[in-house]
Amino acid sequence: MVNILFIEHDGTEHKVEVDAGASLMLAAVNNGVPGIDADCGGSCSCATCHVYIKEDWLGKTGTVEPTEEAMLSLSSDRKDNSRLSCQITVTDELDGLVVTTPEFQF
Repeated sequence: MVNILFIEHDGTEHKVEVDAGASLMLAAVNNGVPGIDADCGGSCSCATCHVYIKEDWLGKTGTVEPTEEAMLSLSSDRKDNSRLSCQITVTDELDGLVVTTPEFQF
C-alpha cells in the first residue's frame, strides 16, 4: 500500500492508503478527500482535480504533457508545483507523497 497525505487549503489533513496503479485523482475520490471534483472522470479534459505537489516530490510524479499543460493554463491559481491529479499514477515510489488542494476548483 502507498501512503499519501492530502491537505485541504484550510490545513485539514487526510491520510490515505491506496494500491499502486490508480491515478492520484482516484485515490482522492475513492477515499472521500474533499476538494477534488474530478468532473471529467480523469480524461484530462478539465482542471477540477488540480493539486499542488510538495516541491520535493515533483520529480517523482512524472512530466507535464501538453494536454495537462493546456488544462492547467485555465486555472487562475496555478503555481509552479501545480498538477492535475488524474495525470499522476500512484506508484510505490510515491509512498509518503504530500499533496495540497486549492481553495477552489475551476
